[in-house]
Amino acid sequence: MAHSIKLKVYNLLERSSAGNRLAKQIDAILIVFIVLNVGLAVLETEPSIGEAYVWQIFLLDFVAGSIFAIEYLLRLWVSDLHPPLRKYGPLKARAVYAVQPLSLVDFIAVLPFWLSLFFASISWKSLVILRLLRFLKIARYSPAVRSLISAVVAEQRAIVGSLVLILGVALVAATLLYSVEHAVQPEHFGTIPSALWWAFSTLTTVGYGDVVPVTAMGKTIASVVMLMGYCLFALPVGIVGTAFAREIHSRDFVITWGMVATIPLFERLSAVEIAAVTELLHSHSVPAGQTICEKGEDGDSLYLIASGEVEEVFADHRILHGEGEHFGEASLFAHRKRTASAVARTPVQLMVLKMEDLRRFMDRKPAVARKIIDEAIDERRSHHTDVEFTS
Repeated sequence: MAHSIKLKVYNLLERSSAGNRLAKQIDAILIVFIVLNVGLAVLETEPSIGEAYVWQIFLLDFVAGSIFAIEYLLRLWVSDLHPPLRKYGPLKARAVYAVQPLSLVDFIAVLPFWLSLFFASISWKSLVILRLLRFLKIARYSPAVRSLISAVVAEQRAIVGSLVLILGVALVAATLLYSVEHAVQPEHFGTIPSALWWAFSTLTTVGYGDVVPVTAMGKTIASVVMLMGYCLFALPVGIVGTAFAREIHSRDFVITWGMVATIPLFERLSAVEIAAVTELLHSHSVPAGQTICEKGEDGDSLYLIASGEVEEVFADHRILHGEGEHFGEASLFAHRKRTASAVARTPVQLMVLKMEDLRRFMDRKPAVARKIIDEAIDERRSHHTDVEFTS
């Protein structure tokens, strides 16, 4: 019984929430508390708000802190169920889990709550910086933030290299301005460290105007440094942007690949062949309430649900499909009319596989075509239905 409860908690907190409505709701509640808590920590520094609503802010912060503490303890409790940690004992698995980056963020999020709870001498208002760090928890629930962090980590050497280059240019620029301006403006360019302030503000194109060269040579050097600033700071931005786009593409590809791999029609395909099939998919957005396909239409498309919910309406029953599921496969090869209408219950992002695209692909790949057709025949035989194929 205890293991069953533990497994359910693990699935809700640590497994992907795709297709699990309760897990989605829990994630949404936690995100609301993160945003609310950080917002209150910011607003309470305004005297007109912080002094007028002391107890209300404290109560909401206490509730949020309690929820974050419960969440953290539950994650520690189920951490030994993670596949990479199962080789350790329960205690070591929890110790290894506790030092993971996201776990450390969770710990920082509950630290203000525990400090104010067990140490009466510490004012919870004095912990405002730690409370603001709770915003980092949003990374656990945001795939985009996780992808951005992964992109930065993956390109850390290139980013460090570009920052070293920027620092080198700043040192050279400061040295040059020191050489031509220190006699004229000793208060601003009397030393190279003093000139570094001008170099950084110029390279970053901020240009506060508090320190500027006055000699002709100094202005010429400053012009070149300003132009170099545009190019140099575009370098790390471009590196991170390219890596971020690659991470998003990789994540979307893995998700789409996983959805295709679960379709019985493609079960006999290898990983490379499934990857080739995913390239045939077309993205399609459908607003809530719109009909995706009508009963009686030609069944010429297979639909995979990337996000949202779709309801298939049959004559005597209805089927609700969620993220990661598919529909429309039954009539894809059988040349049958659709036996159900499909309606978007929520805004839906679909990946659509057209029969004509699949047939062209099969014409180019006879071996793959044979696997798909054999699987389709077996599928139809299991349902006692005849299948007609034309190529």
